[in-house]
Amino acid sequence: MCAETERGNVLGVGIDMVSVPEIRRLIGLADGTFLTRVFSEEERGTAKGEPDPAAFLAGRFAVKEAVFKAAAHLLPEKSFDLREVETLREADGSPRVRVPEALGKKLRDAGVRAFLVSISGEGELVIAIAEAVR
Repeated sequence: MCAETERGNVLGVGIDMVSVPEIRRLIGLADGTFLTRVFSEEERGTAKGEPDPAAFLAGRFAVKEAVFKAAAHLLPEKSFDLREVETLREADGSPRVRVPEALGKKLRDAGVRAFLVSISGEGELVIAIAEAVR
């Protein structure tokens, strides 16, 4: 399949790299607002059971930013609340994105039917990529 044909299904691509030590620092702030402003209750709860909650949340933050970069330009307001992008695990461990119905409707109206995401980490860095697809 040629690149032109494949590109017709991709509405946007986003990539983001996050420093695990920086996320660890933000988590450690006394007021706790970073966690509640950025992550859903489910993401925060899942992180508590992880061997390294900061690395886990760094990956989730990278996905949120990558999804934002892949899709926000398609929306009339060019923005959305990062808490609305949740990264969950499929049974095989691969990441998947869930958005609430209100944002989902806006994205569908813009032509987005799904997000393809991947997260990878090495040492103190985590990277995520997201494709908004028809």
